[in-house]
Amino acid sequence: MSILIKPIITEKATANSESNNCFSFFVKTKANKVEIKKAVEAAYGVSVEKVRTLRYGAERKTRYTKTGLQKGKTNSTKKAIIQVADGDAIDF
Repeated sequence: MSILIKPIITEKATANSESNNCFSFFVKTKANKVEIKKAVEAAYGVSVEKVRTLRYGAERKTRYTKTGLQKGKTNSTKKAIIQVADGDAIDF
C-alpha cells in the first residue's frame, strides 16, 4: 500500500518540473508531509528539499433527467508538490 498514487503529468506540472525542479503527485488523503518525503526518496532515489500539499474537496453534481433528480459526487483528493535538490531529477 503505497502513499504515492500517481504522478501528475500536465502542461503546468511539466513546466514546473523543468523550470523549478518541482514534481507533482496524487497522494493518499491521510498521508502527511514526512511520509510523502520518505516515499518519494525511497521510490525514486532523490533527495527531497520541500513538500507542499493541497487538499481538494469532493465535487457535488446534480443532474435533471426524465426519471428525476440524480445527485452524485467525486472523491476528495490530495496533491503533493515535491521540490528535489539541484542535480536530481525524476524521470517519468
